[in-house]
Amino acid sequence: MFRSYSGSRLLLRLVGILFAFALVGIIIDQITLAIIIGCVALLGWHYRQISRLNFWLWKDRKLTPPQGTGSWEGIFNGIYRLQGKNRRRVGQLASLLSRFRQGAEALPDAAVVLDSEHNILWCNKLAQLILGFVWPQDNGQRIDNLIRHPDFSEYLKKGEFKEPLELASPISDQRLLEVRLMSYGDRQLLLIARDITRINQLEGMRKEFVANVSHELKTPLTVLQGYLEIMQSMEEPDSINHKPLNLMQQQTRRMQSMVEQLLALSRIEDGADIDLEQTINMTAMLDILKDEASALALDQYELTFFAEDNLDCHGNEVQLRSACTNLISNAIRYTEPGGKISVRWELVPTGARFSVTDTGLGIAPQHINRLTERFYRVDNARSSKTGGSGLGLAIVKHALNHHYSELTITSEPDKGSCFSFIIPIHLVVK
Repeated sequence: MFRSYSGSRLLLRLVGILFAFALVGIIIDQITLAIIIGCVALLGWHYRQISRLNFWLWKDRKLTPPQGTGSWEGIFNGIYRLQGKNRRRVGQLASLLSRFRQGAEALPDAAVVLDSEHNILWCNKLAQLILGFVWPQDNGQRIDNLIRHPDFSEYLKKGEFKEPLELASPISDQRLLEVRLMSYGDRQLLLIARDITRINQLEGMRKEFVANVSHELKTPLTVLQGYLEIMQSMEEPDSINHKPLNLMQQQTRRMQSMVEQLLALSRIEDGADIDLEQTINMTAMLDILKDEASALALDQYELTFFAEDNLDCHGNEVQLRSACTNLISNAIRYTEPGGKISVRWELVPTGARFSVTDTGLGIAPQHINRLTERFYRVDNARSSKTGGSGLGLAIVKHALNHHYSELTITSEPDKGSCFSFIIPIHLVVK
């Protein structure tokens, strides 16, 4: 069909029409006049077709175009064909948009689409329930005009959305929300809000349970340890009860150490509002850590300590010392006698770095990301032998979180490990 509307055929039709008028002009001996009349008639006919097209496009409600003739037949049919394609495409987009909205409504979280100016473009029903939006009345409203919370306004202004924000729901202070923003498309944002009230309550119950159980275990363990010491003192060195009593005493001490670490972890978790204005004398603290490490090493390891002069930091000394002690004791515990352990406190471009490097057994890559989980152990048999509880690095993680820092672990099996953290520059005192 396209061939009938090709340029060569249309040109042949035009030439044929002009030739017919020229032939009439030859017959009446007015060839020029005849050609002019033919051109005017042809222009008039084309103007008529343009008028029909304009009326159909803007005023006529019919979907089908007017019946075209000649060269205009291809134009009318082509426009009608394009309209059909456009209608099908619009239908497909509408269907896709409908499926997208159905999927967004099925989300277990509140979802809000924002433009580059933080105006609301769309939200699902759950956003109306937990954020208090009214749709479609809130369409085009700025999100910070509806969620009036200083922390949220600051979060939005900074434009750094790597970490989620926790805040109270605009409709109820009793409900806690986790808000996360993600960039996509042409400078658009997707806000996801999740109700974490129940999760927060369960976490609080878990912490309280661990703290209470740990505290309640201290008394019976102390009693057991006391009676075991009495029984050991009453036994002869060659008694058959000597070895079992030693094992019982060893396991009691291990359990007591675990309880103390659980209590320490609970105290650190609850100490979110620590005073970061306190100045820690890191040189003095490193001297204490060096004495403790020497007593633990029993001259079986090569220990080296380095601390830059006049390099202190702000923070909680008890928590920071607990983190450093755990890293050093772990390095000694998991390094064979004769190994080397290096402890350094030095200035780096992003702050002050504390690192413990050893030549111990090392850790396989698949275990590194889970080392800071409670009770996680790379090798249960090795941990039992060394007396590890699986809580040391969890304590380190939470203590560092309070100082805007995180634990970095690099390790290679059979070659050693390096555990380090950086106190950010705004907490460093030089």
